[in-house]
Amino acid sequence: MDRVLIRQLKIETIIGIYEWEKQIHQTLLVDLDMAWDNRPAAATDDYKHALCYETVSNRLTALITDKPIELIETVAEMIADCLMNEFTVPWVKVTVMKPGAVPTAVAVGVEIERGHG
Repeated sequence: MDRVLIRQLKIETIIGIYEWEKQIHQTLLVDLDMAWDNRPAAATDDYKHALCYETVSNRLTALITDKPIELIETVAEMIADCLMNEFTVPWVKVTVMKPGAVPTAVAVGVEIERGHG
């Protein structure tokens, strides 16, 4: 299975369950593994057959910064749903990390897989 990867997509957004968190922007780091048949793009050297990293990154940033969200679990599901429905990605692994959420950890996070590869 071919995969298109995005690592540590940095999204500054309002995220959290506490009142003080709802007043500030925090950083989320998103890793994506997306199933994609890269053969047509490689064979033709034609961008129209590729899954555009910039388009995906911009769309997900807009999606996650559109309104405050409480849980990173919600963020992960929103991302998977967007990729599968808007970009027709058949399978995705989404990791969402929240640096600094626990003082004694570098980051905490969730990882989900959706679809079929």
